[in-house]
Amino acid sequence: MFEVSLDLALMLIGAAFAAGFVDSIAGGGGLITLPMLLLAGATPLQALSTNKVQGVFGAATAAISYARAGHVQPRRQLKAAALAFVASGAGAALISVLPTEGLRYALPAILIGIAAFFAFKKGLDDSDRQQRLTPALFTLSIVPLCGFYDGLVGPGAGSFYMMGFVTLAGYGVLKATAHTKFLNLASNLGGLAVFALAGAPWWAMGLAMGVAQIGGARLGSLVAMRVGARVIKPLLVVTSSALALKLIWNLVQGA
Repeated sequence: MFEVSLDLALMLIGAAFAAGFVDSIAGGGGLITLPMLLLAGATPLQALSTNKVQGVFGAATAAISYARAGHVQPRRQLKAAALAFVASGAGAALISVLPTEGLRYALPAILIGIAAFFAFKKGLDDSDRQQRLTPALFTLSIVPLCGFYDGLVGPGAGSFYMMGFVTLAGYGVLKATAHTKFLNLASNLGGLAVFALAGAPWWAMGLAMGVAQIGGARLGSLVAMRVGARVIKPLLVVTSSALALKLIWNLVQGA
């Protein structure tokens, strides 16, 4: 039934549940599922594409949960979501063309910067603050950049969306989290569309992981809405730091 043995399938399903929980709160779920997929024997392209399959379910569940609770109005994000979809598809299509070596060296520093910002910046809570970019300019600049990264690289895209909403759009932490999920869903779908055309995903395994993602994302979004910035900020710091450390380790191993 699955592309892997039953014990590996169960491991991946458990990882997807945990990733759904983490991703719905702070992003970074790919930090859990991508290494697990590679460990299970997937090629890098299979791992990236299967990660998109299961990630769509978690992002959709989180987006619906936040929308139902009134923290976001998806209709007002449709244009931004369309840009994220197209930009992510472009990133996925250019994986084999663009040199990403420089990005691999810069990303750990960027992620550590994000972790430090949320760890030490005073006054970061669920209250809105000064807006530095108009909604139109934010949609035309930050959204496609994050979407393109999501298609080209993947893990950490949620943290970049989140950082943009807090620092540039002036959103409170919970509101930023809610608005990130719909765009994350769109960029997941954009990357998946390209990967699907290439026939890369493990569909059976990805769909099974997707079901687990639904459970994890639902639980995580409920926790985030109940506790707010008090749980979102620490988890964002942990996931960004962990992803940075993993990228540094990969660079050391490849040296």
